[in-house]
Amino acid sequence: MPEQYDLVEAAAKIIHDRRSVRRYTDQPLSEEQLEMILEAARQAPSGENAQPWRFIIVKDPATRKQLGAIAGGGSGRRFTAEFVTEKMQERFSSLEDEQKKKAIFEKLTSGRVSAFLADAPVSIVVCGRKDVWDLPYDTSAAIENMLLMVAALGLGACWVIAPCIDIRDEERMKDLLQVPEGVKIVSVVAVGHPARSARPRPREQLGDLVYSEVWKSPYYEEEA
Repeated sequence: MPEQYDLVEAAAKIIHDRRSVRRYTDQPLSEEQLEMILEAARQAPSGENAQPWRFIIVKDPATRKQLGAIAGGGSGRRFTAEFVTEKMQERFSSLEDEQKKKAIFEKLTSGRVSAFLADAPVSIVVCGRKDVWDLPYDTSAAIENMLLMVAALGLGACWVIAPCIDIRDEERMKDLLQVPEGVKIVSVVAVGHPARSARPRPREQLGDLVYSEVWKSPYYEEEA
């Protein structure tokens, strides 16, 4: 029998269960699942109810391969710059396992961290009309709705900006997908059945994030 939750418990569980998943099985998504994910995006809030989002569903293996190549190149350049400037070494300075650190650096600088798009069963390319005020915020709300619905369906997804964070890569994407001027490619959301369970990533404590009235004035009192 399925687990039973009230609305608050269900919402909290979905939020806490959401993970970034980069490895998928060969099992396809059903059209019903895909429509539920897209409908969740459609229901997102947007400034002045502009609803600027548009979605391109990519399933073709050849196109997916090109998405992976563009994403891998974008991530590789970005993280190589971080490595060369030693910001990456600073970011992972608390990691004592040198072999693990080396593997992470290689995964990031090689671009493999984003090249997995080539293997994702479905990629949802999120675009938005440029003639609205709140394009990045509106599309981000739609993407988060998608991620939460994916978690509710027991699927896996990953929000990927690597193929379009660089204007040169975005132009490659626009050529590949025949996206017109006046439309911006914002992100790609990879979706599929997880090949393995993803572990939760660490989160900072609420007490370190929330202030009372002014910056750095604690909202939550420290426990004695």
